[in-house]
Amino acid sequence: MTELRIPDAADRETLGAFIARAVRLDGNAVIRLRTRRPGVLEAWAATPFDVLVTRAVEGDVAPADVTVSGSELLAALTVTPGEVMDPGPPRDLLWRSELPAATSWQQVDTLPAAVVADLADRGVALARENVGPHGTPPASLMDQTVLTVSGGSLEIKVPMRCLFAMSGMGFVDSSVSDDVVRVTATDSWLRLDARYGAVLRRRHALLPLLL
Repeated sequence: MTELRIPDAADRETLGAFIARAVRLDGNAVIRLRTRRPGVLEAWAATPFDVLVTRAVEGDVAPADVTVSGSELLAALTVTPGEVMDPGPPRDLLWRSELPAATSWQQVDTLPAAVVADLADRGVALARENVGPHGTPPASLMDQTVLTVSGGSLEIKVPMRCLFAMSGMGFVDSSVSDDVVRVTATDSWLRLDARYGAVLRRRHALLPLLL
């Protein structure tokens, strides 16, 4: 049986807000729960923008890596809240995204959260005028580079799709004057860490296998 334990009520509320946003973006969202280390739980979700989002809270899950329905997990967190809960049956076969390794991340830059939020708002306004056939912005808009940051040996191009996901998940609080978004990267991945969660995307597309 799957068991989720989150001792603190504030952490349960935080995770519930993350799950609610993910489900609002995709009604069929599944959530991957992993114990990063004893006492620290991370939740992952894929988004319609082809980027991953994640949030960590204090807690544990057994088994230590399991995927569950977002709507069922949200119900467990909000309908019958408690320190220990059943997040629903495993749905591991529905998770289709690779997760990045936890190590080898390099600090690239920090950006004012207000600037990131403003760029995201402009992108959302533009997207509303150019909705694609599936209700999402066209790929040409989502792949447009909106920020280029560099640090050390890395130059990172941030596509609009990352800011769409950050906006849709409510990760940035532009009302905090000195708030920042931290940019880190590996050879393969880009990560944007904001106050309420992180957005991740592969820097390079995977090549298809030729059989």
